[in-house]
Amino acid sequence: MNVLVTGANGLLATNTIVNLLARGYGVKGLIRNAKKFLLPPHDNLELVPGDITDMASLDRATTGCEYIIHCAATTDQNLLKYADYHRINVVGTENIIQAALKNGIKKIVYVSTANTFGYGTLQQPGNETTPMRPPFSNAWYAKSKWEGEKKVLAAQDRLEVTVVNPTFMIGAYDGKPSSGAIIQMGYGKRVVFHPPGGKNFVNVSDAAIGVVNALEQGRNGEAYLLAGDNLSYRDFFRLLGRQTGGRPVLITVPKAVLLAAGYVGDLLRAVGVRTALSSVNMKILCVKNYYSNDKARSELAITFHPISQGIDSAVNWFRKHQMLS
Repeated sequence: MNVLVTGANGLLATNTIVNLLARGYGVKGLIRNAKKFLLPPHDNLELVPGDITDMASLDRATTGCEYIIHCAATTDQNLLKYADYHRINVVGTENIIQAALKNGIKKIVYVSTANTFGYGTLQQPGNETTPMRPPFSNAWYAKSKWEGEKKVLAAQDRLEVTVVNPTFMIGAYDGKPSSGAIIQMGYGKRVVFHPPGGKNFVNVSDAAIGVVNALEQGRNGEAYLLAGDNLSYRDFFRLLGRQTGGRPVLITVPKAVLLAAGYVGDLLRAVGVRTALSSVNMKILCVKNYYSNDKARSELAITFHPISQGIDSAVNWFRKHQMLS
């Protein structure tokens, strides 16, 4: 059985490919720049140059495949127009659906984000029935993934589709780095400034298992949160310090300071300066967006491990590749 994995050099996609190969699948990895691919050659792995905005390359990539795991997306926080997210995360997803229908794909697993669902508290974490809520409903990335998710689910009468919604992933093969940048922010630091909010952290290796399990046993038209530990940023950095032999001084940046920085970012963006600073992004840092993994544990038979394992994996991988200072 052959699976096309889009965005093959990304954090989750790379871990998913590792899991697929271990289970005996043949894998095609759709990738724009093969030089950035992090895994060694494998007899059951073929890298295919292409882009989800290019239908011709999708036709070539889907040839001989039965399944698609659609990981490719733009996650940049500094884009200046919603159209930049829409072109890749929505139109690109529509292209995937069209290619799947044209070329006889049996099933698509669409990788969305947890923030298309509303977050909750430690006592009542958000789940797959919780409607999307601010500030994420005002964030262009999350909004575009929500739109892409709806496009996929609308196709469930024409082919089998399952959505997975990972939270903030930590682990190996983060070559960019993406979410692993939080490790670099806190590693070896004597003083760590952190926002007042929190989030759900998941081992990327567990999330990858969830993706492949969703391919094998996820129900048509269903979505599954791939969630791990709910932690404040303060607790995350404390855990990182404890695991790496440090005891940093942790200082909470006041919400008012972050919101002021976001306002400055809005002004810069209005005159064409690309920056991740924005009012929406700073509001996101101030909320504790916590999620439940009950549905994924029950229906996808996943065991979610403590995020300490993901931290160890990320730190060891960054050390090996000299990405920690």
